Amino acid sequence: MGQRVFINRIATAVPPFDVHPKFVDYAPRLLSDSRARKLFGRMAERSGIDHRYSVIEPGIAAADLDRAGRFESGAYPGTAERMALYERHAADLAMEAVAGLSLERDERPTHIVVASCTGLYAPGIDLDLQRRLGLDGNVERTVIGFMGCYAAINGLKAARHIVRSEPDARVLLVCVELCTLHMQETDDLDSVLSFLLFGDGCAAALVSARPQGFEIAGFHAAVMPDSAQHITWRTGDQGFLMHLSGAVPAAIADGLPRALAAVRARFPEDFRLWAVHPGGRSVLDAVERSCGLGPDALAVSREVLRAYGNMSSPTVLFVLRRMMDDAPPPGTPGIAMAFGPGLTAEIMVFHG
Repeated sequence: MGQRVFINRIATAVPPFDVHPKFVDYAPRLLSDSRARKLFGRMAERSGIDHRYSVIEPGIAAADLDRAGRFESGAYPGTAERMALYERHAADLAMEAVAGLSLERDERPTHIVVASCTGLYAPGIDLDLQRRLGLDGNVERTVIGFMGCYAAINGLKAARHIVRSEPDARVLLVCVELCTLHMQETDDLDSVLSFLLFGDGCAAALVSARPQGFEIAGFHAAVMPDSAQHITWRTGDQGFLMHLSGAVPAAIADGLPRALAAVRARFPEDFRLWAVHPGGRSVLDAVERSCGLGPDALAVSREVLRAYGNMSSPTVLFVLRRMMDDAPPPGTPGIAMAFGPGLTAEIMVFHG
């Protein structure tokens, strides 16, 4: 049996501006077709989202998306300006989440793993964290980029490998995303509906061999067949361009039973905790249906979706943190999963 590894604590942070009500009111202005506007209104009501947060302060006037006037009709910012906003805000949000961990002296990180797909710059967030935390320059740093919503699971996977090879390691995992920077001016209903889902947020976790928190038992990855173009994330002249196909929930529902059968072959347990990334209400419905779950199994995931929307990589850690705060009985078996480009399901088995 290898070295046991634990997620000791998780802390989260979001920016100060709740932009969801503003976007719901503003978005119909982007759509020229009256039927599309009505459909958007119905989908907004059924989204299961009440709040999403952003580093961008919403405008006061009905026609103003943001207060600073950066997102003006016909003159949305280019990629360089959006990356400048990412550099200005991402590290501050990351530090806010890390501060929530209340790290003791004997918990100072020996390794930093950063996951993000909504911005980049160099020297990057990893070095900003090292400097602001007063860590030595010999701290090992790893950056996981452009993996989308499942990057937190891969970050935990990397942290587990580190601790299993270096039992004294203390890995600081930080997942930070500023999704709202990539709002586009478009008349395409599918694109506007994808903007309805995403918000900004950050989660930080301490991973070590200290027997405290959730124990990581193992991982499994599954790429759904014939689904490579269902989720794409590419760089454009005006920010990053998201394509989120309406076929994603069906692809998850079709492919997940086979993936779970492979997981249960390795871990024949009755999973009591289901930390599912809330990629959207329809995604959670697909997981619930395909896994044969009861109506309350995904209650925590649905509450995170309601309170924050989909924040990409940190979102599943928001779910895990709420489960950790509820203090389930020691040893309670759980499964965490998140979905992203591929179409890939990244799965982690853990014990409460």
